[in-house]
Amino acid sequence: MINEFIPVANPKAQYLHYASEIDQAIKNVVMSGHYILGPEVEAFEGEFAGFIGTSFCHGVASGTDALAIALRACGVNNGDEVITVSHTAVATVAAIEMAGAIPVFADIDPESRCINPDAIESLISAKTKAVVPVHIYGQPAAMNKIMLIARAYNLKVVEDCCQAHGASIGEKKVGSFGDAAAFSFYPTKNLGALGDGGAVVTSSEEISRKVKMLQQYGWEKRYISSSKGVNSRLDELQAAVLRIKLRNLDQDNHSRIELAGKYSECIKSGIIVTPSPVINTKHVMHLYVVESENRHELARFLAERNIGTAIHYPLPIHKQDAYAGSVRGENHLPNTSRLYETILSLPIYPELKEEQVTRVCSALIEWQKI
Repeated sequence: MINEFIPVANPKAQYLHYASEIDQAIKNVVMSGHYILGPEVEAFEGEFAGFIGTSFCHGVASGTDALAIALRACGVNNGDEVITVSHTAVATVAAIEMAGAIPVFADIDPESRCINPDAIESLISAKTKAVVPVHIYGQPAAMNKIMLIARAYNLKVVEDCCQAHGASIGEKKVGSFGDAAAFSFYPTKNLGALGDGGAVVTSSEEISRKVKMLQQYGWEKRYISSSKGVNSRLDELQAAVLRIKLRNLDQDNHSRIELAGKYSECIKSGIIVTPSPVINTKHVMHLYVVESENRHELARFLAERNIGTAIHYPLPIHKQDAYAGSVRGENHLPNTSRLYETILSLPIYPELKEEQVTRVCSALIEWQKI
């Protein structure tokens, strides 16, 4: 008997888990006749702001839009520089460029795999306007240190929380440290919609006001644009789905963390390196990413056992054709470059069955004995 394939992520499984609630919520929206910026979006915005611990939330069309709009609302303009990392989804840099700014790359800390605060200061120039720390894979960046540096140089901080819904440092959730933060609700995220979606959160009334204008044509009054904006709105259907999943997010994150613990428990040989726990942080395990000098062989070994893997990401941004040779800081990223030679993502999502987890663990144990 051939074992069923285990994918790295499975948004359909989460839909099925909440199917009756989701189906009813969708039907309610369809029957309401109100599909854009209605009561579901308003309710979700209030609930998500409360969950993160900010005063305001604005639902937008994607995480990329969220980051670009947040940067613009924080005063980032054409030609400004924004310090971030090359170890992230290309969306981070695309959003910086959508805001008219220029990305500058800082190296990562090898333990957290997030931006190294000690690498930021040397990159600050007269053009630097903001820092975008990325809470990669669900692991919080060192926000307290980052905020101290940013305040010393009068820089804005926009957190990229697109992989870190519910992650925290101490009792404080990521997204509540910076001037603003961006979230993605892409279907595979810890809090995923049934399509694209995103949100900007902030506790600044002024930034909130600007986000609200920018996301809808720069309107201060309907049909009257007082500044140049875009069309980026979370729709009622997605908001209704997200409200259901938000109520269960803490438990789903707990399941991810438990699964990660089971994987880490069976990886003991040293030929596979597990994600490092960072003191006083809650890693919500959007992805469970190991490191191995033989990652391609490990991936093939798991594939033969019908276990999926992925590489997040195949190349750091500074080595991709669109950016190679054109971004300041790209020649000083040794930790970033080393990491990309070894990373491999294993299956992780709350709906993984016990039998599937056992299969993955057994395969990992077998691999370490070869």
